[in-house]
This record gives sequence, C-alpha cells and structure tokens, in this order.
Amino acid sequence: MRMKLNKSSQLVLVSAASLLAATLVTACSQFTQTLTVDFVYVASSKAAGANNYGEINIFEINSESGAMRQIPASPVPSGGRQPVAEAVSADNSSLFVVNQDDNTIVQFIIGNDGKLYPNNTVNTPGVYPLAVAANKSDLFVVDTYQPLPNCSTASPCSGSIAVFPLLAGGSASGAPCATSVCIGTAATNSSVSGQYWPLAVPGKSGDVIVPTGVNVLPSGNFVYVTAYDSSSKPTHTGYVFAFAVGSGGVLTPVNGSPFAAGTQPSAVASDSTGAYLYVTDYAAGNVQGFDISSGALTPMPGSPFAAGNQPAAIVVDQSFSFAYVANAGDSNVTAYSMSKGALTNVGTYATGIQPVALGIDPSTAHFLFIANFLGNNISGFELSQTAGTLLISQGSPFPCNALPTAVAAIPHNGTGAGIQQ
Repeated sequence: MRMKLNKSSQLVLVSAASLLAATLVTACSQFTQTLTVDFVYVASSKAAGANNYGEINIFEINSESGAMRQIPASPVPSGGRQPVAEAVSADNSSLFVVNQDDNTIVQFIIGNDGKLYPNNTVNTPGVYPLAVAANKSDLFVVDTYQPLPNCSTASPCSGSIAVFPLLAGGSASGAPCATSVCIGTAATNSSVSGQYWPLAVPGKSGDVIVPTGVNVLPSGNFVYVTAYDSSSKPTHTGYVFAFAVGSGGVLTPVNGSPFAAGTQPSAVASDSTGAYLYVTDYAAGNVQGFDISSGALTPMPGSPFAAGNQPAAIVVDQSFSFAYVANAGDSNVTAYSMSKGALTNVGTYATGIQPVALGIDPSTAHFLFIANFLGNNISGFELSQTAGTLLISQGSPFPCNALPTAVAAIPHNGTGAGIQQ
C-alpha cells in the first residue's frame, strides 16, 4: 500500500532533510577546515632536560579570537644551550634557531602541522651568536666576538657578521640535501682570510664594538647590523653597519658605513619596500628613522621618534603602515602609524614583564605577539588594520617556558581563516 502524504507532512520532511544536510556540511567542514591562522615559535632560554637545552614552544593562533595555544608536540628542545634568536626561511619550510652558548645554528624542518624536526646544525664562525636573519638566498648571523685567539669574555673584542648561502635542495641526485632549503658553506671574506666580516669603526681600532641586531632588506641587496662602541665614555656611541650583499653572500661595506645611530642601538627593522630603516635606542628611549638610498642611510625628518624606557625590539608591519616597539623597562608596547617613513604614536599598551621580542602574524597581519622575558609568557593582541591600535587577545597572556627570548612565525598553509586542509 502506498501512503499519501499531505502538504504539511511534506514540509516537515523537507525541513528534516535540510537540517540533516546542513549538519553533514558542518561536520565535513570541521574535518576540512581549521581556525589556525599561524604557527608561532617562541625560544625560551632557561635550560631544561638532560642536555640543559633551551626550549621552543609551538603555538597556534586562532583566527577569530587571537587566542594562542600550544600544540600537543610543544615544547621541543632547541638543540643547544641559550637560544637567543630565530629566523624562518623564505618558503616557510625551515626554522633557524641560534644557540648562543654552543655557537650553533640549528635548522628545524617545519611540518604541515607546525611540528619541528631537527635536521642540521652548523657552527657560527665567531663566538656567542646573538642575532639572525634570513631571506631566499642567504642566512645572516651576527656574533658577539670575532674568531680571534686573543678574544674572550675576559678580554672582549668587537663583533662580526657571517653569511651562509641558502641552497635549493630536493630529491634530484645533484641536490646538496634532501630538504627544500640547505645551509651552504659560509662565505669567505678575502680581506681577513676568514668566513666573517669584522665590525670596525675607522680610527677606533682598539675600541670594542658590541653588535645587537641584524636586518636584511626585502630585496636581499643590503644587510644592516646595529652596534655600539662600549669603549666610548661617558656614554656609548651607536652605529649601523651597512653591507651590500653580493654573489654567494660576499659582503661589501656601503660607502659611509658605519652610520651614526644614537647611543645604544638595540634592534633594527625595515619596511616592506626597503625604503626605510628603524633602529631602537635602548639608552635614549627612542626610535631612529633612516631613509635608504642605494644602501646608504640618511636620518629622516622628525627622527628620532619617542619610545618608552629601554626599547628592546621593533617590528614593522609588512602589509600595513604600522610599527610596534617593545619597551622592556616599562613592560609595554608602543604602536605607531607610518607616513612617508615618519612615525606617529597611536597608543601604548601594557604587556607582561620585560618584553624583549615581538612579531606580527604573517598570514593576515591581524595579530601581534610579544615575548615577555621575566613574565615567562606571551602577550597577544589583535591589531586594527586601519588605525594600528591594539586590543588584547582572548586569554592573553599565554604561558610558555621560562625566560623567552625570541619569536618567529609562519602562516598555516599560507592563507587565513577557514584554511582548506
């Protein structure tokens, strides 16, 4: 017998079928989409484990709330003692971690799920590396001391910069390694017959030049090292050393280098066009701004720009015209808008105790994360892409291992929210 349904019954069945279809779509979406917008890698310097290695905490950022949570595989050993700096390869496949007490750079392969897999370790040419930067072609590392036999913590000497070419790897028989990025042999400076370039100020051969940071322009044509003359009394004298980057990573000093840069530079960053360079001055509490022309630096009108006490780190938004400075002495971050390079303060926001490193999510440029050295945590903010102002992220601050020193991040599959797996 065939049952005949009335119109109301038909409507009920249609509604039920629609609800079932919607439920199935939602269930499928839960398996094919994720709200993770980025993976963030936070180096913590306090020793842990049998080898007294530092730790790398791995966070994922929620694209809706900005909340950061550690993935199940976090943390992982840094592969050495006292990790102090990080950089990511241009293809987001490798994380380079500088371990200061071991004079090493550890290359981790980054999995699709954000996990880290130690792959290669190289020694830096100098002693006590402190800063690193990477682009498509080269890996730049700055050492506290040159590799000289008479140089030590008891008898310090000036610092240096070295360059490791980054080579394309793969499965081809001629590839230098199986991974997509391979660390090549450090470039040689023929003038010293070594794999480093000394940081020297003409006329001050006996002074100790202390490096603090490194930045390579987006073009890869020029690299900058911030430093100060610790022998200068009663106050230090700050400099920016500028180098042109040649074939194989060979460096050539830019005419006029080093350039005067306040009292005690602490960090350096450039904008996405490579037209402007910014240097924080830890002692003076400001930001030095420079116009870049063929690698040479000229102080921009209005510079220096006021910051807080002991500015320790700076990041420039590569998608929007904003910059952010972590003020270690005030435990806050200052936000700036940028117009023709000039900085205008748009707000100051509380962080954890002693912020020393910060970054902007590379996927959407919508979230800011800050490592608080004495707070043992990460402050998270949502940034306005129209004003540059900050709103604290849900659940911030986020705990991490003790004494975080550096941050780096990659986009999750290269896009924003609702990423297809």
